[in-house]
Parts: sequence; structure tokens; C-alpha cells
Amino acid sequence: MTPKALRAAMLAATLATSTLGGCATAYYGAMEQFGYEKRDLLVARVMDVATAQEDAKEEFADALEAFRSVVSVDGGDLEKEYDKLSGAYDDADAKAEKVRARIKDMKAVSRDLFVEWQKELDQYSDAGLRRASEDQLEATKDRYKVLVAKMDRAAESMDPVLAVFHDRVLFLKHNLNARAIASLGGEADDIETDVADLIAEMERSIAEADAFIQEMQGGTPVA
Repeated sequence: MTPKALRAAMLAATLATSTLGGCATAYYGAMEQFGYEKRDLLVARVMDVATAQEDAKEEFADALEAFRSVVSVDGGDLEKEYDKLSGAYDDADAKAEKVRARIKDMKAVSRDLFVEWQKELDQYSDAGLRRASEDQLEATKDRYKVLVAKMDRAAESMDPVLAVFHDRVLFLKHNLNARAIASLGGEADDIETDVADLIAEMERSIAEADAFIQEMQGGTPVA
């Protein structure tokens, strides 16, 4: 399975089931026709979260840079610099929302995968194979819990940073003058620390996602 091929199949399945009101059962059935099971879809959703987090990292870094440009402007075009900051905040907010949406999609697929996996354990006639599959299910669920915890923590860490940027953008919107700029000048380093901490959380989440994907694609029991 290549990411490109899987995404093409996912798009085709989405289009094929669009008239069915987005029914999950119909979607999964369409994906199975392309040869992709829920396990493959979970891997794709984890990839989507990691990609969204990479994009969000860049936008938060851009917002920090835009804030630094505003508070360090000296006789330049304040309005222009403010517009850059406001746009950077909007972009960061949009990317953060995308991260949350991708995590939600991932959780939906994982829930359906684990329910299906649990039900199919009763179909085994070989007790040894059933036990091995059940052990792998539990190991995969445990590994997944670690991944979700890191993703949720990274997602939650976006909110206070967004709040800080939002407050500054709102303040400058109605106080775009040298005195207001000067009052915010000492905050850049603190905000930089907040952004650095956020990026570190995201990088830990992305690394966990990469490890989870590698193990799922390797076909070996997840430990």
C-alpha cells in the first residue's frame, strides 16, 4: 500500500458513497472493493494527523515571526505588519482546527477497527490462532492509546498559544500605535517559549505516529 494509492482509493470511495449520506458502512464497503481494510484506513488517518501537525507547526512559527515583526517595527507601516500578524493567526487557527478534525476522523476509524477485530475473534475455530489474534489486538490497542494521548496533548497545547495570539491581535486591532506596540515588546520571548513548547509536543506526537505507522505496515505485533 502506498499513501498515494490509498488516498486515491479513499477519494473514490468517498465520491462513490456521497449519495448515501456519508454512511460509514457504505464507505468501508467501498474501500474493501479497492482492497483496503480498516487497518489500512487507520494508517492513512494517522498519516493525515501527522501531516496536519507538521503544517500547524509551520503556521505557529510564522505567527511568532509575524508578532516579532510587529513589536519590532520602527517607523514602518504598522498597518501592513498588523495585517501579516492577523493573517498568520488566522492561518494557525485554521491549521489547528484541521488537526482536531483529523484526530477525530482517526478515532472514528480506530473505534470501528477494534470493534470489528473483537467480533471476529469469535469466528476462529483454532484456539491458538484466536489467542494470538487477541493478544495482538490488545497490544495494538495499548500502543494506540499511547499515540492518542500524545496527539491529544499536542492538540490541547495549541489552545493557550492561540489564545495568546488572539488577544494580541485583538488588542492591536484597536490600538495600532507606537505606545501599544511598545507595551507588547517584552512579550516576544515568552511567546517564543510557548511556541517552542508547542512545537516540541507536536514533534513528539509526530514521532509516535511514525512509529505506529511503521509497526502497522510492518505486519508485526505491536508491542
